[in-house]
Amino acid sequence: MDGEQREETWRDFRELVNMSPAELEEWLASGRSQDAGQRPDGGESTGHASGRRIVAILRARKGDLTDDDYQHMRKVVGYVRRHLAQRPSGDVRDTRWRYSLMNWGHDPLG
Repeated sequence: MDGEQREETWRDFRELVNMSPAELEEWLASGRSQDAGQRPDGGESTGHASGRRIVAILRARKGDLTDDDYQHMRKVVGYVRRHLAQRPSGDVRDTRWRYSLMNWGHDPLG
C-alpha cells in the first residue's frame, strides 16, 4: 500500500470510527456487544474481535501502523459503509444493527 492509499484509508477510518478507544473498550465489555454479530466458530464474533483490534489501532501512533493495520482499517471502512446503507427504519437505539456497528467502532447515534 503506497503513501497515498494509506492517507486515504486513514482519513476514511478516522471519519467512520466515531468512538474513542475508551468508549469502544467499555462497549466491548458489555453483554450487548458480545451478543451482537456472527460467530463463525462459535466463539467471539467477528465484529467483537475487530473492535479489539480497532482499539489498538486508535491507540497506536500513526507512524507505527503496519500494512496489516491499514488492511484492517480498510475492512472496517467497507463494513461500516455497507452496514450504514442497510439502516432499518424506525428507532435504532436498541437494535442488533446498531450494536453490530458499535463493535466496529461506529455509533450511528454518536
